[in-house]
Amino acid sequence: MLPVSENPSTELHKKPKTPLLFDRKSSFSSLQAYFSVYHPRTWLIFTILLLQVLLLFMARSLPISISIPRNRQHFPTPFTAPAVQVSGNPECAFGKVFVYDLPPFFNRELVKNCDKLNPWSSRCDTLTNDGFGQRATGLAGVVPEDLMPAWYWTDQFVTEIIFHNRILKHPCRTFEPEAATAYYIPFYAGLAVGKYLWSNCSHQDRDRHGGMLLTWVRDQPYWNRSNGWDHFITLGRITWDFRRSKDEDWGSSLIYMPLMRNITRLLIERNPWDYFDVGVPYPTGFHPRSDADVLQWQHHVRTRNRTTLFSFAGATRGAIRNDFRGLLLRHCLNESDSCRVVDCAGTRCSNGTSAILESFLDSDFCLQPRGDSFTRRSIFDCMIAGSIPVFFWRRTAYFQYEWFLPSEPGSYSVFIHRNEVKNGTSIRGVLESYSREEVRKMREKVIDYIPKLVYARPDAGLESFKDAFDVAIDGVLRRMKEQEGGYKW
Repeated sequence: MLPVSENPSTELHKKPKTPLLFDRKSSFSSLQAYFSVYHPRTWLIFTILLLQVLLLFMARSLPISISIPRNRQHFPTPFTAPAVQVSGNPECAFGKVFVYDLPPFFNRELVKNCDKLNPWSSRCDTLTNDGFGQRATGLAGVVPEDLMPAWYWTDQFVTEIIFHNRILKHPCRTFEPEAATAYYIPFYAGLAVGKYLWSNCSHQDRDRHGGMLLTWVRDQPYWNRSNGWDHFITLGRITWDFRRSKDEDWGSSLIYMPLMRNITRLLIERNPWDYFDVGVPYPTGFHPRSDADVLQWQHHVRTRNRTTLFSFAGATRGAIRNDFRGLLLRHCLNESDSCRVVDCAGTRCSNGTSAILESFLDSDFCLQPRGDSFTRRSIFDCMIAGSIPVFFWRRTAYFQYEWFLPSEPGSYSVFIHRNEVKNGTSIRGVLESYSREEVRKMREKVIDYIPKLVYARPDAGLESFKDAFDVAIDGVLRRMKEQEGGYKW
């Protein structure tokens, strides 16, 4: 072993007694020698620098492409793509739609056999006029005379027929399936299951049409190309009528059938936790024939002299324990000097009446509790009349119709939690706390959105306004275009 003083590692780390001083002159002299043109290292460094410059110029001239792997989005979070640049017809910025020509068994024959769709009575009157129903009567003095032809007694379960008739004349319809962004399945599922919901029918009866339809669609080449991702359908009832999980339960199991998994579904009430359910407005009685009809109606409701603070149209549900609608009815009756009631017990309000429309036209606010499910048609009857809706469940509207209503709920509506009412909160007191200017602004927001809440009468839609159908189709096409190649389970 070497002595400590001779150990190289020990000597290397030994602290000097005085700081090291460098002779700057001698250092510079050594550098001069190092970079001398006669020194071989000088030529080596010069060669390396020259090669780096040449490589830099060559790199700038090459088309370099960097591929960054995309993190895939999984259900239920929707895939959001960058803005899509589209050329051509601006009306079809997000592509075109192909309409399947289904066997009549799945749509037209159901309408033709309208007297068999209901176990109690014929539904033929409600399905006339391309699904808009009978022309409305008894509205003299309530509706401007020249707007009377735009009003019908429209049933709330006819969106399948309305959408089918409109999409056949849509400017973005294509007869070339290869050119389509989306594929529409015109199956009248609500009509098909309706007659089996209240009678003593088997689950096979309730599923028959749906199962046969999906078998037919499965054999189409454009279905197999995407496994249904670019397909959509209108279901004319609430989503819960198609979500039977057990044979003995209510409704059809259509939505739970495997082939329905990827299909976008337009419904009057959606499941807020299902990406493929899209809520669309319930049909009301107003079906404008032109932009002029819309503008005249907006002026009519804007200038209406409203004499009542709030109103409630509906019926109690005696079979439901602690029925909230019954509580609202009693609350209204106790505030008869500020609240107007239209009692809809039985079928007195079926498809709308002049009493409902008039009460909404005369009221600043209208109470909108949940119906038999979380939504109700009355929401749209109320807003069409320029009345401000008062909600007690957020699922009644805020989680339902995102494409059709303002993004800020407080800009067009009032929310009072139902438990506050049960605990004694005065609805009248809450509504009276809004200033006239606040009420005016909320009403103006409601009136601005009327075109997006109605289904226009002409097959080609309105001239410049987009109605509820247009908004829905634009939304579907945008969704299909944005998720092309990027949205997978």
